Amino acid sequence: MKKYCLALDLKEDPALIREYEEYHRDVWPEVEQSLRDAGILKMEIYRVENRLFMILEVRDDYSFENKKSLDTANPAVQKWEKLMDTFQKPLPGTPSGEKWRLMDKVYEFKR
Repeated sequence: MKKYCLALDLKEDPALIREYEEYHRDVWPEVEQSLRDAGILKMEIYRVENRLFMILEVRDDYSFENKKSLDTANPAVQKWEKLMDTFQKPLPGTPSGEKWRLMDKVYEFKR
């Protein structure tokens, strides 16, 4: 199993942030199925102010390229992503056409 951490900002609007969180209390089943189909075993999203932090635990054969290909072919995921664009704004330096930005591990403590 592999783990990835990603970051993204939300637009700085408290009403939009509340609405974003409401959508994530009841993510569409087709979207969750697409996560499974892509090899995502667990996904967590945390928020502080307007900054989001996502942790993905994935199968060893997971690839972002395959996930993107599956998403492009899935109308429900495309609809969800268009809706999420209402709330999200990429971090500075994020390549055009992308949203979530992969983070580099800086430190790990193991007992």
